[in-house]
Amino acid sequence: MPYLFTSESVSEGHPDKVADQISDAILDEYLRQDPAAKVACETLVTTDFALVAGEIKSTAHVEAEPIIREVIRRIGYNKPEYLFNADTCEVMNRLHEQSPDINQGVVRATAEEQGAGDQGMMFGYATKETANYMPLALDLSHRLLRELSAIRKAGQEMTYLRPDAKSQVTIRYADDNTPEAIETIVVSTQHDEFAATEAEMLRQIDEDIRTILVPRVKAQLDADTQALFTTDITYHINPTGKFVIGGPHGDSGLTGRKIIVDTYGGKGAHGGGAFSGKDSSKVDRSAAYAARHIAKNLVAAGVADQVLVQVAYAIGVAQPVGVFVTTYGTTNATGPNGEKLTDGQVAEKVQRLFDLRPYAIVQRLGLQNPIFAESAAYGHMGREAGSKTVTLPDGSTKTVETFTWEKLDYVDRIKAEFGL
Repeated sequence: MPYLFTSESVSEGHPDKVADQISDAILDEYLRQDPAAKVACETLVTTDFALVAGEIKSTAHVEAEPIIREVIRRIGYNKPEYLFNADTCEVMNRLHEQSPDINQGVVRATAEEQGAGDQGMMFGYATKETANYMPLALDLSHRLLRELSAIRKAGQEMTYLRPDAKSQVTIRYADDNTPEAIETIVVSTQHDEFAATEAEMLRQIDEDIRTILVPRVKAQLDADTQALFTTDITYHINPTGKFVIGGPHGDSGLTGRKIIVDTYGGKGAHGGGAFSGKDSSKVDRSAAYAARHIAKNLVAAGVADQVLVQVAYAIGVAQPVGVFVTTYGTTNATGPNGEKLTDGQVAEKVQRLFDLRPYAIVQRLGLQNPIFAESAAYGHMGREAGSKTVTLPDGSTKTVETFTWEKLDYVDRIKAEFGL
């Protein structure tokens, strides 16, 4: 019997995402000056107010306030009527030195034996149902809001848009777990008071979402996914009515409150740890990226149609205490006698291929570079690996890779290990 699955996304102007972006921008500045910096930066935003707090161990000197204001300005909160304004909001800095008790658990005599920054379990997931190996409902939810942001910043159409927005997509799946159709699309966007009545505003927003936003998103997709956009889609556009008051004035925002949006939209699993504001010694972040890297390369190599990888650590211990893999019964790899490999056998091969000590993850994925601000909105996973130029404190520049955990650089090695 067909079933439904739903995922949501939030825009860069959502208050929780404002907080995430501030935390990661401060982290990046520490890493730009000091790649070995240990950072745990939390942010709170509310009406015309931003607070950063947390623990730092670094040789860098970072002025938080101008970074905070620049992030808010770039997102688009630059008008007094938003009641959260980059130029006028109060900023409070409560960052302080990292606890030596935590630091002693991480630092070891050799860098290779660096301990995990905390205990816990981290998950990575991948599925072949989209080109970027992400769940379709979440991928479409992100795409809707990225395009809505692009329209807002271009300023040519839908000129009433404000930065805060949410989306949600429901997919109908067939019995064989393949997408059949898009069942429901929900979009709620903050907007100016631009018409005489609420009914007029809502009518215009509804029309523009259907005739401007959705066709632009659809045009980005392959033919099979475009075919899922039938005339039977149910749309809910600003279903609660007008949405003028929003952003941090409408609701306070905190770092780390959108961890399902950040990962897989409810598909797979999540260990509970947030990402933004944390340097890569925190396995909440680095091991989650490593698990995604493993899962994506396994699916791309043809080992299985979908894969979930769990890695677990004890604080201060380098080697993970456990590695778990499930393919949900979709394993394609076989043993010497043609029998399908068990999930335990897949996990055993994964441990031979991937060094999951924190130091090894950091080196493999280049996680001491200032590459995290880009990840703080529209998902940490499923993004396109690329590069950017960073100016160093001495004025020189270097090129660093971004979204390295999305690279398909282990496919050949996996195929060789699994005999594919």
